[in-house]
Amino acid sequence: MGITARGIGLLVAAVLLLGVGFRFGYPELTLLGAAAGTAVAAALLAAARQPRLLVSRQAEPDRVARGEPAKMTLTVRNAGRLRAASMLAADRCGDRPVPVPVLRLRPGADTTVSYPVPTSRRGVVPVGPLRVTRRDPLGLVVLARSYGEVVPVWVYPRIHPLRAVPTGAGRSLDGRVDAVPHGSITFDSLREYVVGDELRRVHWRTSARVGELMVRENVDTSLPRIVVLLDNRAAAHPDRVGAVAESFESACEAAASVVTAAVREDLPVVLLFVAAEDAPAGPIGTGPGGGGAGSGGPGAAAGGGSETGPSGPLDRLAAVALTNEGTLAAAAARLRRDRLGDTLVVLTGPGATEDLGHVGALRGAYPSVVVGIFGAAEPTPPGTAGLVVVDAVDGAAFAAEWDGVRRW
Repeated sequence: MGITARGIGLLVAAVLLLGVGFRFGYPELTLLGAAAGTAVAAALLAAARQPRLLVSRQAEPDRVARGEPAKMTLTVRNAGRLRAASMLAADRCGDRPVPVPVLRLRPGADTTVSYPVPTSRRGVVPVGPLRVTRRDPLGLVVLARSYGEVVPVWVYPRIHPLRAVPTGAGRSLDGRVDAVPHGSITFDSLREYVVGDELRRVHWRTSARVGELMVRENVDTSLPRIVVLLDNRAAAHPDRVGAVAESFESACEAAASVVTAAVREDLPVVLLFVAAEDAPAGPIGTGPGGGGAGSGGPGAAAGGGSETGPSGPLDRLAAVALTNEGTLAAAAARLRRDRLGDTLVVLTGPGATEDLGHVGALRGAYPSVVVGIFGAAEPTPPGTAGLVVVDAVDGAAFAAEWDGVRRW
């Protein structure tokens, strides 16, 4: 609650008039001062009356790719008994206010406003809360309150279709790519026989010992696992236009494209960041969790599940930002220690070209290592650190170069 300049002036006048009237015995001035003071008090009571407003929001949709349209529908309902007069309202969409017509909203009535949500930049756009400002009829007092919750709209990086998906050292026997040698189906455990199990999987020696049929459970150790490492260090993306590092935005698009292509092919994929993220994200589908590769932050893995669900890898790509923490050497050390997969995709910017040696040292732990560099002034020399390097200016160019890679 705040008193306007007019209210402050009237309050000062009331004090002066009352003081002069009482001091020098002028009842007219005393009456004027009392009237001014009463007007300020009445304004405070009028503005303090809190309207009962019910606010609801619906984003259509609440998750979009960068540049796609999104709309927010806001409904404000007057749940009180009195008409809410002299009331102004504005919703907050990102960093801009959106006016909402609620002046003299009748009891039981509602008003609905729809407006576009800006999706020109990747990120999480917070919408709300509704800011309602009340003034008294004389404009002496102003009171602002917030209604409703903040609803986020997730703006994902653009996804570019990738035809080629790396298969690593091998692929499952019933997959579309068969590069599996004999003996890759490995014994895992024993369990009780159930109707429908093949008799050739019965382990007769154990069955005779325990007195009931036991069957073997096997796992396919050749199923490839793709690890996507996104370099979110500010030092790796030094060039900025309007506080936006386009090389980093392109790297996010490439990461989203690789993750989506892997999910489409039912391949386990793990999304990691060089610098750890604070926001936790649980695993989706199959695959180990992973967060900041350098410091072991909370993780997000994607497999056969929906890559657009809450806390999924695309949510993390929408929320991830550049940071001054973490090093590529620490990230490579953890990747070498954990060996999270057999195909490693590193996506970075022009500021990390001098650190590619740390990535090249991972070729012993990962049979296939692909590096995407975005926004470099000069193309990377062939055979740098013995890596397959894809130079691209943006996500679309990366997709075209990716499909042209002949050696993983």
